[in-house]
Amino acid sequence: MHLNVTGHHVDITPALRSYVEKKLGRIVRHFDHVIDTHFVLTVEKLQHKAEATLRVRGGTIHAVAIDADMYAAIDALADKLERRVRKHKEKATDHHAQEAQKSARL
Repeated sequence: MHLNVTGHHVDITPALRSYVEKKLGRIVRHFDHVIDTHFVLTVEKLQHKAEATLRVRGGTIHAVAIDADMYAAIDALADKLERRVRKHKEKATDHHAQEAQKSARL
């Protein structure tokens, strides 16, 4: 998996990069088929914006979060990504095969 963190009007410090990596670990724990990730951290006046694009097997997942604090924006972004990754994983599983196994036992 390749991680790319970019800053727009903000310097990416090692602490900020490690925080993003830690939050990405939560997502990879649920879904390990992440190919490439691209995080963009932006500061516009008093708003801190974090956005991410995950390339996963079967498509891409994109999310944006805005908050007054950069770390809070990253937390909100991680929550959104986690929900979307779980939803993508749920769509990718074949539920009909499980139903066929249940009916075969009866």
